[in-house]
Amino acid sequence: MILGAHIGIAEGLVEAVTTLQSIGGEALQIFSKSPQMWAGPPLAPEAAAAFRAAVRDQGVRATAVHHGYLINLASPKKASLARSRRAFWDEIGRAELLGVDGLIFHPGARLDSTVEAGLAAITESVNGALRKFPEGKVRLLLENAAGQGTTLCSRFEELQQILAAVETPARVGVTLDTCHLFAAGFDFRTETAYGELLDRIRSTIGLEAVRAFHLNDAKETLGSHIDRHANIGHGQIGAAGFQPLLRDARWSATPGYLETPLDDHGYARYAEDLATLRAQIGASPADAGTAPRRARARAPSSTVK
Repeated sequence: MILGAHIGIAEGLVEAVTTLQSIGGEALQIFSKSPQMWAGPPLAPEAAAAFRAAVRDQGVRATAVHHGYLINLASPKKASLARSRRAFWDEIGRAELLGVDGLIFHPGARLDSTVEAGLAAITESVNGALRKFPEGKVRLLLENAAGQGTTLCSRFEELQQILAAVETPARVGVTLDTCHLFAAGFDFRTETAYGELLDRIRSTIGLEAVRAFHLNDAKETLGSHIDRHANIGHGQIGAAGFQPLLRDARWSATPGYLETPLDDHGYARYAEDLATLRAQIGASPADAGTAPRRARARAPSSTVK
């Protein structure tokens, strides 16, 4: 797996690439604007070009933009849905300008509508975006949910229903968040459990649909439906619980982005989590220790889930 992390852009787009390098990451996920805003200031073409050059020159192997938190592509409220779709288009346009591989987005919450109505709204939102950007190169990646509240796509069958109805399947895929998987009731901490999860994926969305991972430990128990990320080895999954996933050669060219909590030590926590993940690739099943803390680095102004 190509390991990396979500890095803030408060210090600048190029600086995000530099920060990723400083913690030993090879895959970079960013916000392209504040995640708490419907629309951000336009990206300067010069800044986008400098970002693309930095990604290329510093050897970053995978890149993604994560969309903002206000967007709900499953909303039953017409005004909210229309606003969400416009914001989604804006996110795609920014991602295209930055030249990233994927735009990772939460499918949304159905609120007081039915599951079928929510899935239909998401599907039309995605198809509308594909039509809006007919020559787009950024892959749109649905993120699985933990199943909290009325959020959709904690079940593979729901993801499958959307993927089966998109008009340009080659431009759409899935990002699997390990905390969300665990919270939704999917165990993968042993070879047997991991094999069962793979069988479930094969029979629904297909392994080829999985284009990225979010690598997060989980604070809450299996099947809790509570989305609370933990640092690697400090949650219910445990460091050794990531071994089957990390050792699977089929994901060798797939990015895995950390979205684990940061503290006063800033991005040094990411460096620690990356070291812990890499240690599991060669560790015995009994080894689940954490790596020593590294030097402090700047933290982002906001976190991601």
